[in-house]
Amino acid sequence: MKKISKRRFLLFSILFPFIFFKPSWGHPKKPNLLVVWKKKRVLALYRNSKMLKAYRIRLGFSPKGQKEKEGDGKTPEGKYYITHKNPKSKFYLSLGINFPNQDDKKRALRRGLDPGSDIFIHGLGQKNVILHYLFDWTEGCIAVTNKEIEEIYDLVEPGTIIYIYA
Repeated sequence: MKKISKRRFLLFSILFPFIFFKPSWGHPKKPNLLVVWKKKRVLALYRNSKMLKAYRIRLGFSPKGQKEKEGDGKTPEGKYYITHKNPKSKFYLSLGINFPNQDDKKRALRRGLDPGSDIFIHGLGQKNVILHYLFDWTEGCIAVTNKEIEEIYDLVEPGTIIYIYA
């Protein structure tokens, strides 16, 4: 049997968890929180309270206030999370948001309304970039340019929390 030196044993003992197990603290460049300020038209990516990057955004065509029903053109407000990535979105790439959440469903049920669904962070697809900078145009989603959604799509993982403020 081959004898293992103390140095090799110590090195292996230190590196073993990193070789076979994914570190629990995550990738240092990936955000663990997204924040949207509707009034400012900003989406910011954060990692442990440090802002990594911010983007100018466009919202639903009638963005003021909380989304109440399907087709109202409002972007929801509240705490959500990213559900999935869609590489075949008609708006280039997209990240699903878990709208409606339980609070949204209860609020809509009390009013006898359909809260809607399919809220995403997405690119422009074939939309005109100039119009994107001039108008809110989505059905309630959060839109960025195609180049920006590429960056966001690569960085943000499903399960990431997103706060959307007025």
